Amino acid sequence: LFLRPGLIPYISMITAVVSTALSIVREKESGTMEQIRMAPISTVAYVIGKTVPYLLLSQLTGIAVILASMVLFDLPMRGSWLDLSLVLALFLVGALGTGVLISTAADTQQVAYQSAMLVAFLPSFILSGFIFPISSMPTALQYITLLVPARHFLTALRAVVLKGLDLPMLWQPLLAMAVYAFVVLGLSAVRLARR
Repeated sequence: LFLRPGLIPYISMITAVVSTALSIVREKESGTMEQIRMAPISTVAYVIGKTVPYLLLSQLTGIAVILASMVLFDLPMRGSWLDLSLVLALFLVGALGTGVLISTAADTQQVAYQSAMLVAFLPSFILSGFIFPISSMPTALQYITLLVPARHFLTALRAVVLKGLDLPMLWQPLLAMAVYAFVVLGLSAVRLARR
């Protein structure tokens, strides 16, 4: 029961990061990025426009994974669906920002895909507490896990789904995810503006 929610951030992170990373690189390869740069649109508006559709799609995917977990694996839902949706949305904003950041550095879809899988797969799988308990990791790794958004999402997800806690009781993981999303989206906007 404790491991089942761990699949949700894992699948959501990979879906969000890969889809966003590939979308911007596709524009670079097709040559439409130069046309976008000449359009009267700010970098922030471009980043928001690129992330919102994928946020909605990833949100639906995340809810579908949760529903499938409830049907197939008897995952209980003791908390509020609204709280769960807000926690998932905050996590996905950071994941989508990571995808945009990767796309600013990659020039081909193959490089973007491999980078996205590396950045999304390994930390979400190894350092989130999904497979290995964080308390049993070396102290240095425990501090590194604080930089992994999947760790904080998994903490909040388990608290909402398994314990039925409200959002004010989860301010620490929510704050960590919000800071991560802000930093990653800010770096993405700065890199896109420079290019």
